[in-house]
Amino acid sequence: MGEDDNKKGSNDDDKLISSYDTILKESAILTTFSGILFGFLLQISINSPHSFDFFNKLLILISLYSITIATSLFIMPVIYHHLQYPYKDIQKFKLRSHKFTLFGLLHVGITLYIGLTISVSTVFHTNFSWILAAIPFILVFIYFIFRK
Repeated sequence: MGEDDNKKGSNDDDKLISSYDTILKESAILTTFSGILFGFLLQISINSPHSFDFFNKLLILISLYSITIATSLFIMPVIYHHLQYPYKDIQKFKLRSHKFTLFGLLHVGITLYIGLTISVSTVFHTNFSWILAAIPFILVFIYFIFRK
């Protein structure tokens, strides 16, 4: 009887560790991606091309703020884990980590959209750059709707 309880407790511990591990690994990947994107945007803001007007520089600044928020949100599950460890309610941890990740992804999307808008406007010199930059996001949305 005691041996079965130890096995059951071990399985619960394994599931808990696996849940933590998955969330923290996702957080690490997203933090790495957003950190690289932040560095790239920071480099552009410091050494902006001569063709950038005030509007493009303002968009780069907005993108930097957005990716900074995203990076901070992606780091939050790790910080939250360390502040709450040992954590008793894994469902609450998963829910909060999920919210941090979703809000972070929203800011990554904003950053990518603004970056693409800047790129399209400098290449085509058109007022329709906002619409042209939306095309990849519309296609992803359509692919998402028609997924199997």
